[in-house]
Amino acid sequence: MADHTGPVDQQALDEVVRFTSDLIRIDTTNTGDGECRERPAAEYAAERLAEAGIEPTLLERRAGRTNVVARIEGTDPTADGLLVHGHLDVVPAEPADWSVHPFSGEVRDGVVWGRGAIDMKNMDAMMLAAVRLWARAGVRPRRDVVLAFTADEEASAEDGAAFLADHHADLFEGCTEGISESGAFTFHAGGGMQLYPIGAGERGTAWLKLTAHGRAGHGSKVNRDNAVSRLAAAVARIGEHEWPVRLTPTVRAALRELAALHGIDVDVEDPGLDVDTLLTKLGPSAKLVEPTVRNSANPTMLEAGYKINVIPGSAVAYVDGRVVPGGEAEFRTTMDALTGPDVAWDYHHGEVALQAPLDSPTYAAMRAALETFAPEGHVVPFCMSGGTDAKQFSRLGIAGYGFSPLKLPQGFDYQALFHGVDERVPVEALHFGVRVLDRFLRTA
Repeated sequence: MADHTGPVDQQALDEVVRFTSDLIRIDTTNTGDGECRERPAAEYAAERLAEAGIEPTLLERRAGRTNVVARIEGTDPTADGLLVHGHLDVVPAEPADWSVHPFSGEVRDGVVWGRGAIDMKNMDAMMLAAVRLWARAGVRPRRDVVLAFTADEEASAEDGAAFLADHHADLFEGCTEGISESGAFTFHAGGGMQLYPIGAGERGTAWLKLTAHGRAGHGSKVNRDNAVSRLAAAVARIGEHEWPVRLTPTVRAALRELAALHGIDVDVEDPGLDVDTLLTKLGPSAKLVEPTVRNSANPTMLEAGYKINVIPGSAVAYVDGRVVPGGEAEFRTTMDALTGPDVAWDYHHGEVALQAPLDSPTYAAMRAALETFAPEGHVVPFCMSGGTDAKQFSRLGIAGYGFSPLKLPQGFDYQALFHGVDERVPVEALHFGVRVLDRFLRTA
């Protein structure tokens, strides 16, 4: 069939808003205790696909933790497949803290409100709207496009992308690249400059459990083997540690392009480059790269004792560690030194760091699609400070990019709304997103 080159129709624009609102109203809160139920949202997505003649497959590792996968055959059977994935679960939201109920999906003053509006039911809705547009227009993409709506991304992904990658790899046969959340949004860099960062890497996840053992006893007695003291000292050392700069190819490319846009003459390959000084010259743009120029480890939870006058025999802490690609060995060695001989540590949860090529035709197609609809913007690569389901799909040899396009107004703090209060997305941003996604998927 001929490629569809006409504009996105009004039905697709209406549907992307309606689907976002509808999905938000389906409460898929994931508290990490295994009690989340994504099935109603999965059934909603499957129904929208089936209406367009696209056959969905529903898959569960545990009852209620439902994933949806569907394949749309491309016109070129020799081309590699492209995975487009979005998760259906969301983090908790406390209604008392919000201006509107977080699961209302209310559309007010040109904005869709609710948990998941940014992370990431907006992208789920874009995926559905785009492929339903193709069905109406009678067109197909060049490459096979595999859609995956996943469970459990906001926890371990064991019931979601990990389950799919480990037990249903055949559904992703031929896919070499994938796109998902946290990229291609408007980043206002000051002075009227608009950036569109595309995710081409992720730091690895290193969530740690620290355990200190000591001698239990009465709180009034001298105790040189106090587990709480040993743990507290280790936690303080971790929190105060200054990690050295470790630049990956993706981050170097980001610094190079951002420096050029700001008129800064700098050689990012110079071994003597003072990265922290360069970041101070980049203004707001520094936020895109600052979290990813080094490893990090932030203490987040402490557990010890049961009574004020009893010294416990053990104490536990948790640390959120993140590791740049290639920084795993340094991270482990550093944690050994910071915890010392009296505190043991192990991985509570770990996932790999990722990098995706910037010289690929797929990256070029993403850039071109953004430039078509936002010619005033500047597309730059960046590495994500956190992680996505791309980590799990990388087990299948799929290179992951962050590409969830949104055109956002000045003052709209996209990154702050991830897991934040009053999460919301402008209607016009959704319209832009489905236009860009449609263009990219048909031309990639």
